[in-house]
Order: sequence, then C-alpha cells, then structure tokens
Amino acid sequence: MSTRPPARRVAVIGGGPSGLVAIKTCLEEGLDVVCFEKSSVIGGLWHYREDRTEQSSVFRSTVINSSKETMCFSDFPVPEDWPNFLHNKKVLKFFEMYADHFGLRKHIKVHTKVTSVDPAPDFDTTGRWTVTLTSVDQNKAWKETFDAVFVCTGHHCEPSVPHFEGVEDFMGTVIHSHDYLTPEKYRDKRVVIVGIGNSGGDAAVELGRMASSLFLSTRSGAWIRYRISDRSVPFDLGSRLDQLMPTSLQEWILLYQSTKRVDHELIGLKPDFCITAAHPTVNDDLPGCIMNGLVTVKPNIRRFTTTGVVFEDGTTEDNIDLVVMATGYKISIPFLSSSMLPVNDNRVEMYRYVFSPHHQHPTLAVLGLIQPLGPIFPSSELQARWATRVFKGDNQLPTKAQMMAHIRRTQETMDKRYKKSPRHTLEIDVMPYLDEIASDIGAKPDLLVLLLTDPVLAYHYIFGPYVPAHYRLVGNHRWAGAREHIMTVWQRVYKPYTARQGRASMKELEVTGPKFGILQIVIMLGVLAVIFLRFFPK
Repeated sequence: MSTRPPARRVAVIGGGPSGLVAIKTCLEEGLDVVCFEKSSVIGGLWHYREDRTEQSSVFRSTVINSSKETMCFSDFPVPEDWPNFLHNKKVLKFFEMYADHFGLRKHIKVHTKVTSVDPAPDFDTTGRWTVTLTSVDQNKAWKETFDAVFVCTGHHCEPSVPHFEGVEDFMGTVIHSHDYLTPEKYRDKRVVIVGIGNSGGDAAVELGRMASSLFLSTRSGAWIRYRISDRSVPFDLGSRLDQLMPTSLQEWILLYQSTKRVDHELIGLKPDFCITAAHPTVNDDLPGCIMNGLVTVKPNIRRFTTTGVVFEDGTTEDNIDLVVMATGYKISIPFLSSSMLPVNDNRVEMYRYVFSPHHQHPTLAVLGLIQPLGPIFPSSELQARWATRVFKGDNQLPTKAQMMAHIRRTQETMDKRYKKSPRHTLEIDVMPYLDEIASDIGAKPDLLVLLLTDPVLAYHYIFGPYVPAHYRLVGNHRWAGAREHIMTVWQRVYKPYTARQGRASMKELEVTGPKFGILQIVIMLGVLAVIFLRFFPK
C-alpha cells in the first residue's frame, strides 16, 4: 500500500473528451487541476483539422458510431432534439457545451505541449511527477511538479503501416488514413484501400463515390453492423438483461441481425471467424456501395508493382493513383519513456487499462486507452472518477501481484475470445468493465435495494437501454436527473423525428420502450428470488 500523501495538484494532458472528464472529476473531488492542450482548441480527435502533423482527427464526414443516449456523459445528456447519431461537428459542440456547463475552460492551458513526464526527485516518498512543458506559440520551455498526472491523449497517435513487397518502387501515392482529409481531389482516380475497420469502411464509401474505380483490400473480411436496427432504433440500445444471455445465444442474435440484411459471403466480406471474435465494422452504406459497383472487394495485397498492386488471388490492378492504409495505430505515448509504460506486441500491462502495476505509487493514470465494445466517452469518465479517488487515497489499488494476476486473466479472456490482431489488445466489454469500476467507488446500485425501494426504476434499469446515467443513481456526486434520464430514454430517441411536418408531439409516435408483461414480471420475480437466496441462504 502506498504511503504517499494524498494528491492535491493534478496535471491533465490532453483536452479531448478524456481530458475534459478528468478535469471535471478533479474539481468534484476538490483537487487543484490544470490541463495542457497543445492545440488551440478542445475536442481532441473530434476537432477536424487539415494539419495532421502532430495530431489525428476524424474525417470531415465522420459520423459517430455510438448513439447519443449511450455516448453521452453520465450527468450531461446530449440535447434530446439532436439526431441519434451525431456528425463530428455535433460531437465537438457537445464537448464544448460540457466544458462550458461545468466551467472547465479556465483550467485548460492551450498551445502548451507536454514533452516529458518523469518521476520527481522526491517520487519515492511523495509519488510526484515532473512535467516538462513547451509553449507552442512562444517556444518557451519550463517544468512544473504535480502530485498526480492524467494521461488523456488516446491511442490514435502513431499510424501503423504494414510493409508490402515492392512498395518502395510504387509510383502512385501511399498515405495512411491518418492523413486522409476529403475525397474531392481524388475524383476519377483509381484507388485501393487496405483495411476494413471503421476508418477503412468509411473511406471506401466516400472515395467510392468519387473515384473511377475503388478496390477494398481485406485480409480476413469483416462482419458489418448497421447503426440503425429495426424500426429506426439505434443498434446499441441493449439492456442489462442482454448480458445474462449465454454467449452462444448472443452470437446467434448478432449473427441473425447482421446477416438478415447482408449476405456477407455473396459480397465477398464473410470472415473466417465468429461474429464476436472481432471488433465490428459499423457502416450503413458499405454493402450498398459494393452491390452497386462503387466498391470492389479484393483479398490482401501480395506485392506492389511500379504502377499497381497484385492481390493474393493472383489478380492485378494497374494504373493505381492512390493507396490508403486504413491499418490502425500503434500504442504510443511519446512523452512517457518506455520504462514507464512498456509496450510489447501492442500490449500494455495496466490494471484495468488505467494504472501500471510497476509504479511504486498510483499517481499516474491513463484514460481512454481502450477499445470498447460500446461507447468510449462514458468509459473514460468512470475511469476518471475511480482514478481520482485513488489519487486522493479514498480508494486503494490491490497489491502488485494481485494486479498482475488480474491483467493476465483479462488478457487470457480476450485472447480466447478475439482473433489475434493488434486491434484487439485493448478490447473491453463495456458493461462488465464499468460495473467492476463502479462497484469500487460505490456508484453501482444494489439491485435488491432498488427492487424493494423503486421497482419501476428497477424495471427500467434491467429491461431498458443501458445508459451512463446508471452510474449516477447512487454514490458520491450522484445526479438528481439520473432517474428521469433512465426512465425517458425512448422519448429522447424518438424526439428528433417529431420535427417532421405533421408530427407535433411524442403522442403521435408509438414509443418503443420496456412494457410490463407476463414474461417481464416472471423475470423480475426470478431476479428478486436469486438475489434473496444469495443474501439470505438457508
């Protein structure tokens, strides 16, 4: 157990969504906090920029893959009349509203780059860190000491570019999706995109409508999921009850949903792994672009020629103007030495992906270094709420041996579930992951208490959509609006549609939400019985 004094002054590195929640949680816990952002604006990846020299950003056309009800912060919902899936400009506006609502901007120093974070001379006794800073616009360097540090720079920093035979002699242009901006300048060009993750799929759809020919090269294929499920409902509005299903049943449901609209084998995308063994590719338009010939699916590239590429099936495409490597990113935090945060085979040994078990004191936390099956913003928020309490000494971490055992179990579980890929080294299942953290800080409701004191809320908590407000019902810094938020998710999902002429109110729409029925009542009684037997055995 660390014997250091509680943290009082905290540095936050990065003014993106993870940085914003870190500032807010520090303020909630009464800590002195300052955030360093190297650009002139907040928003991180979600602030579209054409200069990608030092910082990645979304494409100009990017729409977020998580619906507004799941991506919002736990005590700050997205405006109910906003679309269910937000364009990146709306996402950025949401972050700006969040920063203004909670008074975060005055704690942010823009145009300030962190060049290194090192243990302070008295680190052994205090756990403090020396942060070396550079003023971007004044070219001035200085150092400051902090009791604790939040690293909030994400993992879209260093592009991962595979090597292909002959690429050095290729006379066309090769870029990473990191450097892709807009499709206009590639009109009537012949383009190859390598990779079928979310960025590769989005670039293929966008460029396919501009290029004379577009070839999408995929090594293993992918399962495609749509943002919109049945009856115009966002696909990610699952319930807590879903987690109780056997894995085989979950796989069957996901496979049914994915294949009832798209025959993956017919269009050349069917992978050789099950649907839960890889991070899904979310794209509403890619199957249509393949069907209408705007995108041609190809296998992996075998080698480059001077004017084109040869694919592994032996086919060749010549006169290629552009190759886009949509091949992901390496885990990289440039201002931390490799000894402080070692990365091996794109893996980091971090307890709950936040704290290194190798540090003597738990005073450096990394937020957002995860690949969640679900929204990342509320995940970073709960990480921050937990880490801040660890900084203060209100929560204690397990021993190093216990943390290492937890890390090994997590890695073994993920290795068994997912196909081997650098993309899956940071994978988490959001609900169990956040429930575990929330339990540590007292933010997870006791279901028995909830059933006995507020059965209507308990019903929505179990059967309704799983939303971040679940973690603001109890514990420190609970939100007075959490109950109403949980009870009215479906009204907000359908609210944007009422703007259509002739639809003046929600009463004119059939709102799809959890309704009391025989099956639901039986399940509720069963849940209550299981909880009762657990706490009151014979």
